[in-house]
Amino acid sequence: MSNRELLQIDPLELQFPFELKKQISCSLQLTNTSDNSVAFKVKTTNPKKYCVRPNTGVVLPHSTCDVTVTMQAQKEAPSDLPCKDKFLLQSVVVSAGATKDITPDMFNKESGNRVEECKLRVSYVPPPQPPSPVREGSEEGFSPRASLSENGTVNQIPDYNSMSRAYVDSLENTPEVKALISKLSEEKNHGIQQNNKLMQELELLRRQGNRSHGGIPFMYVIIVGLIGILLGYLLKRT
Repeated sequence: MSNRELLQIDPLELQFPFELKKQISCSLQLTNTSDNSVAFKVKTTNPKKYCVRPNTGVVLPHSTCDVTVTMQAQKEAPSDLPCKDKFLLQSVVVSAGATKDITPDMFNKESGNRVEECKLRVSYVPPPQPPSPVREGSEEGFSPRASLSENGTVNQIPDYNSMSRAYVDSLENTPEVKALISKLSEEKNHGIQQNNKLMQELELLRRQGNRSHGGIPFMYVIIVGLIGILLGYLLKRT
């Protein structure tokens, strides 16, 4: 805050949270702690870029006045950093009844008026960040997440991924699923036994053929091999 004889100005630096294609405003508070009425006028080095409301006015004794400075929507990011734009706030003591009759001559030092001036800087700051999402709970069991209802109360939303896993686990424990798994396991074991039996018979025939030097009929070997391949395929499918 600026401790001046006529007006106290807060802040002395105009900070705009810059965003493209969006109007951005910030406020000035002018405080008159004296017993006199004080007129003010706000100027800027870049009038096409900023709009000041009100840009002139009178602050009554022991009162305050809020001034809004609006930066017009910008199509491009600023090329000059730090910002070189500046504002000048001029203040002068006026008579008690001069609340509307504010003229440029009031702020002319050459006319013998006592004019106080305060230069205000402009800076760009990062825009406000959106609120961070609510942290999820543990992955084990149900993981409730908080939500805010219309009446302001906090509700708990369950983790549907955990619910799905729990539902699948419950299905696996039903008698029908257990019976199906048991039947498939028996069929698989039976197929393995049949395949082992055929392999043993094929080995036995091979040995007998070696003893008799007659050999095993080629067609029989092909049939047994095809049966083994078919059983192996069926076992993979189960």
